[in-house]
Amino acid sequence: MNYVTTTDIISAEEVKLHYQDIGKGQPVLLIHGWPLSQEMWEYQVTTLVKQGVRCITYDRRGFGKSSRPYTGYDYDTLAADLKAVIDHLKLEDVTLVGFSMGGGEVVRYLSIYGSDKVARIALVSAVTPYMLKTSDNEAGVDQSVFDEMLEGIQKDRIEFLDTFGKQFFGVTMLNHPISTPSLEYYRTLCSFASPIATEECAKSFSSTDFRDDVQAITVPTLIIHGDADKTVPIESSGDRTSDLLPGAEYIVYEGAPHGLFFTDKDRLNSDLLNFINNVAVEVEAPDSIMFPTAPEL
Repeated sequence: MNYVTTTDIISAEEVKLHYQDIGKGQPVLLIHGWPLSQEMWEYQVTTLVKQGVRCITYDRRGFGKSSRPYTGYDYDTLAADLKAVIDHLKLEDVTLVGFSMGGGEVVRYLSIYGSDKVARIALVSAVTPYMLKTSDNEAGVDQSVFDEMLEGIQKDRIEFLDTFGKQFFGVTMLNHPISTPSLEYYRTLCSFASPIATEECAKSFSSTDFRDDVQAITVPTLIIHGDADKTVPIESSGDRTSDLLPGAEYIVYEGAPHGLFFTDKDRLNSDLLNFINNVAVEVEAPDSIMFPTAPEL
């Protein structure tokens, strides 16, 4: 397996980040959401590689097959981890795609390290610019919502993941945009995460203010968000990010939940390819699926 080794900027502990580098062509680095791992991108990787794109994915520290340190789940450290991956692979003119929590890593990376190596970014169902409701961020989400999440994780993490997953993919009594086996598969991916990382990353994505980071972005930007997202409400995120970046391309998926990388995979793949190549590309559904092995416990 491939690993990038970096040193924790707080504890000086060695941290190994597991990554995959597949395909040839323009590099695209996809950063996964919480509390998943890089395997969430399987339908994007399968399709993009067939269209001549080099796809790099990696497990955030504490998730998947990466190291599980006790500290380092703040966004400055996570952005440093992203930089370690970019530097290790000597990436140039890379497209960064951040899903949900991963959108925060993308904009914080640009804020700290600049855009010399970055061609463009895509923020998909991203937590930017600021999730928490405060006196100067009335569009945010009440702290009580995040407190309930942490309480659920601490009480029964797997049961929380089961309930959270249904909301994540928009499952209701009348709407089942994902099969039961796939829902269970993604729950299993989430269960492999470090409990500490699960909690600490939830604190980070809910309380980190990215408004200054977003306004400093100078590279072409694509924003994609579902208007039925109950996990990262569009009013608190996609709409606000678009307001702060009036030059960005903003695509709203009508009726799409948070987990649109699965429920709207074909449309997402097409929109990403269009953005990467700056041409309209018709994307067929993948005719094969990668079935990654589970992380070693």
